Amino acid sequence: MRLTFAGLGVMGYPMARYLQKARHDVTVFNRTTEKAEQWCKQNGGALASTPGKASSDAEIAFVCVGNDDDVREVILGDDGLLAGMPEGGIIVDHTTASATVAREASDAAAVKNIGFLDAPLSGGQAGAENGQLTIMVGGDAEVFELAKPVMDAYAKAITLIGPVGNGQMAKMVNQICIAGAVQGLAEGLHFAKRAGLDIPQVMTAISKGAAQSWQMENRWETMINDEFDFGFAVDWMRKDLGIALEEADRNGACLDMTRLVDLYYEEVQALGGNRWDTSSLIARLEN
Repeated sequence: MRLTFAGLGVMGYPMARYLQKARHDVTVFNRTTEKAEQWCKQNGGALASTPGKASSDAEIAFVCVGNDDDVREVILGDDGLLAGMPEGGIIVDHTTASATVAREASDAAAVKNIGFLDAPLSGGQAGAENGQLTIMVGGDAEVFELAKPVMDAYAKAITLIGPVGNGQMAKMVNQICIAGAVQGLAEGLHFAKRAGLDIPQVMTAISKGAAQSWQMENRWETMINDEFDFGFAVDWMRKDLGIALEEADRNGACLDMTRLVDLYYEEVQALGGNRWDTSSLIARLEN
């Protein structure tokens, strides 16, 4: 298929590579042109100077950028994807953004008879590099069925949650749950350390029981060694939690723990940990 990929960050770069490896014809756009040139040199494909030029003959255009404003610029801007994309195409937005901007983009796409899916990701940089992402999707079922076989190139699980916006809502649930899991693990490790316990022995024991989690299996050892360079940065987590908290203000959900953990991440930022990964919550306890 003729595909566009806009946004070659730590997630988008390997995702676009998997599409090219699947023998699709991929045109990339990135605001830093050098990054797009590097991608093409390594993977083939083509690059374009604007999202609109990149999507001028695309059947599906994928987006993976930073936030709501980036989504509006890349999709809705004067030189955005919708400015160049032909009727009948599909836009798949992998950005973690608000449900509000997803609905804005969907409404604008519908005017041009273009399908839209909000499809945020879970799995982090490692999931993207290994083609093992989990994708939560909002949108029309028929559009989803057309795009899913293409997304399979870089995903291990893809679930249609409901109409446009529901993919973003599901990602908010994901981040809420991660915040609690990481904070609990950080406190448990901190407690074990202060109690003088053999931490590897404790982790071996409890990781096979009810306390088990992905965070425990993959992060306890790096956390006690003050290693916090595993992809998903505190700055981005605070952005995501902010989106969830804004939505909670609208729908009346009580997110007391999430609000507290967001403040803890603010303390991590104050320690200079803006680009540390989310497991760095333990740093504020050990500081």
